[in-house]
Amino acid sequence: MNKNLSNAARLQLRLSRAVCYIILTLISVMCLISFYVLIINSTRSHPDILRGFSFLPGKSFFYNLKSLMANANLPVVRAIFNSLFVSGCTALVTTYFSALTAFAIHAYNFRFKRAAFAFILMIMMVPSQVTALGFVRLMGTFNLIDTFIPLIVPSVACPIVFFFMKQYMEASLPIAIVEAARMDGSSEFRTFNFIVLPIMKPAIAVQGIFSFVTAWNNYFVPSLILKSTENKTVPLLVAQLRNADFLKFDMGQVYMLITIAIVPIIIVYLLLSKYIIRGIAIGSVKE
Repeated sequence: MNKNLSNAARLQLRLSRAVCYIILTLISVMCLISFYVLIINSTRSHPDILRGFSFLPGKSFFYNLKSLMANANLPVVRAIFNSLFVSGCTALVTTYFSALTAFAIHAYNFRFKRAAFAFILMIMMVPSQVTALGFVRLMGTFNLIDTFIPLIVPSVACPIVFFFMKQYMEASLPIAIVEAARMDGSSEFRTFNFIVLPIMKPAIAVQGIFSFVTAWNNYFVPSLILKSTENKTVPLLVAQLRNADFLKFDMGQVYMLITIAIVPIIIVYLLLSKYIIRGIAIGSVKE
């Protein structure tokens, strides 16, 4: 009887795994199909793309790349450098100061601690579009329009990253470690930089990736701040190319530019991918 029950349970487990694998495979195909279409179309000419989708690559990859680089109105290399600079600085500033804020809430006891934590979480409910008009007017008052400062400095305050860092500290940073460092004479700032940050490395890597990708794909705020061609980022160039005159519109260049734009993101993912699963798994549970 027990053997029959064990076999039934084993069969149910195998069926459950099979269903999970099928669903995961379908989701993976749905996620990867858009990348496949993008790469295939980047190898096809504009007339071929207008004829419809093809599973086979075309022969216009180098033509699209050459025509894109030769376009005097599209400083692609400059735009990629601008996006790398803004996204890298944003990821660095966001993760460091969010971890610093989370450490203050986690390790110190002070009056209105709960109120401060609740206030930061309430800010998550406010969409950035609501404050965009006032933000642009404020940057105009400071003469910071068409500079990268309005795109980088506000990322110091990122409630979502702060909340993740706080949850990660609850699971992986015992207060005893901080107290032991204090007893050894370590200053608070040194304790954070040389003891807390190494422990937080997986969480910082995960949030660094998310912050980098968010800043890289950001179109709304840069479109309001950046005006000159030499300061434009990659999303602004894609929009500019997409809105070009119909007679000069080239879908091959559009797909080629988008293909080039995702290469830095893939490189960042490959470099930090080993921290993603571990960081999310630890940060999502609490001891």
